[in-house]
Amino acid sequence: MAQNLREQIAVELVKILKNMEDPTPVLVNREPFEADKLAITQFPALLVQMDKEERETITMGQPGAGRRAGVITWTIRGFVRGVELDTRRNDLIERIEESLDADRYLGLQSSGVLDSQVTLIEIVNRLAPLAEFSLEFQVKYNYLRGTT
Repeated sequence: MAQNLREQIAVELVKILKNMEDPTPVLVNREPFEADKLAITQFPALLVQMDKEERETITMGQPGAGRRAGVITWTIRGFVRGVELDTRRNDLIERIEESLDADRYLGLQSSGVLDSQVTLIEIVNRLAPLAEFSLEFQVKYNYLRGTT
């Protein structure tokens, strides 16, 4: 059975983030974890989760057919540990943006991905030696119903 578009996007996101360099995340996970319980050697760490999906019907067709479009919003939470936390956090945010911008279709243009981009970055207040951010990443898509 073929993966649905949501799962394809999740797999590609994780793959892109795992292959980043300088800084290279040690942990990239889709399952929640407690950052303050990670070993020092597991930083930088990223948590990738789907946040919401907005959908609309573009064209009507036979029952179960027609064209749909939507936007899936992913949240990427990043964690760094050590000293110079602000610099480490900023470097990781910049590298994530550059990596995701390298292919705005995420290699999934033939699956219906039209565009993707970072739309929001929030800094999460934490006490040293940890620093955290939350990055919102939106993926726009279009597909024929019954094909994803």
